[in-house]
Order: sequence, then structure tokens, then C-alpha cells
Amino acid sequence: MDETDDTPRRDHGARRAALWATLVAVPVTVAVAAFTLAKLAPESPDAAPSASASPRAQSSAPVELPAPALAQRPAVLCRALVSQLPDSVRDLPQRPVTAGPEQNAAYGDPALTLACGGSAPQVPPTDEVFRVNGVCWHPVQEADATVLTTADRETPVRVRVPKTYEPPLQWVVQISDAIVSAVPSAKTAPSGCSSSG
Repeated sequence: MDETDDTPRRDHGARRAALWATLVAVPVTVAVAAFTLAKLAPESPDAAPSASASPRAQSSAPVELPAPALAQRPAVLCRALVSQLPDSVRDLPQRPVTAGPEQNAAYGDPALTLACGGSAPQVPPTDEVFRVNGVCWHPVQEADATVLTTADRETPVRVRVPKTYEPPLQWVVQISDAIVSAVPSAKTAPSGCSSSG
């Protein structure tokens, strides 16, 4: 008799434990599923792959760039800079270059290009310069691009940003970080390039 009295109590206790386990497991499972879907789902409908051409089709072909001979000190600084450059600039992957991989780099298609070395830019006193992550850039507008040249570095660095990638300064943020770590500041710089970098 005692056994039969005990059994319903055990069943009731087991059912109660199962109910609590279910009450805890269901919300946890739903939360995990929601988190997984949020991580896997595109951030917006625009981010979803589509059959139409991407606005930034990426070529992996080498980008044609000149590679003028550099003096010893600029050559050393340019090699140091190229070794510090990121594998991609924003969403533009790095591409090979036809010449001077120790002083040149390219990203994306159309190619955003970087050339290290050469002569310092002539910055008229009325021209604007812009500081990005400790580097002073002098912009020059071309028909299809903005050319940004460092105005405060021992060895100049020139970045050509195609009009496709407007506004141009957003594309030199990561490059500026690499420049700060590899290319020392010049002894003199235009007046707009104040503060250390």
C-alpha cells in the first residue's frame, strides 16, 4: 500500500521536474535560435546577395603602377610601410601590383592605389589639409579621383581615391595608422598640420 502511495508522488515530482526543465529549455532554445538567425541574416535587404552586379565588383588582376627608384632611406621606410598595410581597406581587398610591391599597393576595383616615396607635395598656404589618425593629408582633385598626399611625413605617401569611393578621407583611416607606425614625421609641415603624429 505504501508503494502505491509513493508512486503517484514520484510521478508528480518527476512531472513537475520535467515541466520546469521544459519551461527553462524552451526560452533558452528560442533565444539561441534568435541569436543565431540574427548573426547569419544580412543586416539589411541591401546586404543580401543579388543577381545584379555588385556596386563594387572586385578584380584580382595586378594594378599597373610605376616604381621609380628610391634613395636608400625612403626605400627602407616604404618597405616598412607596405609591410604594415592592412589586407583590405574597408571592403576593398588588396590586389597585386605590376611593379614596386615594396613601395606600391592597390585595393579594390576600380583600384584605390598607394605609392610611397617621391617628392613632397607643394602645399599653397591657402590650401586645406586634413588630419586623419595623426597623419596630415593634402587633397588634389583630378577628373576621376582625389589624390591625397601626406604633407607631414619624412617620406611622402600618395593615395589615389577614385570618385566611386567618395568621400575620400574615409579610405585613408587604416592607411594612416600604418603610416604612423612606419614613416616618421617630417621636420617641417604646413601650418594646418599641427600637433604630433
